[in-house]
Amino acid sequence: MSLLFGGSRDELRRGWLQAWQQSRAGAVLTPLEAQLAAIVGEHPEYHRWLEQGDAALQVEFGADTGRTNPFLHLSMHMALREQVGTNRPAGIQRIHTHLKRQLGVHEAEHRMMEALGRALWEAQRAGTVPDERRYLDDLEALSTRRR
Repeated sequence: MSLLFGGSRDELRRGWLQAWQQSRAGAVLTPLEAQLAAIVGEHPEYHRWLEQGDAALQVEFGADTGRTNPFLHLSMHMALREQVGTNRPAGIQRIHTHLKRQLGVHEAEHRMMEALGRALWEAQRAGTVPDERRYLDDLEALSTRRR
């Protein structure tokens, strides 16, 4: 499980799959596994998918397939929660608190994930690290918009 955030695509996917399987079996989970299982638990649309076991690990999710990559979606939730928990970039915790009051935690995260995805895509396209100021500006814009 320590390879979850630095390993290969297959190791990342296996981390999600194992956490979910162990949770469903009632096993004692590490704190990280408990976090992963909780995020999966909030996404019933992925439960059947993960119950395929190893078959779920091999599926490709290119832009041309039109399918959401459940592993990417779940990982973005985890990344956001890590950012909020550490308040990095500075100010994200305040924005998250404001949005979750308006929208609820899950919907707030989904809205924030759009900004995170945009920041990551722009950085990848430019071959740079994500622009934290622009990312925070996008998040600020979310918190000032009405539902």
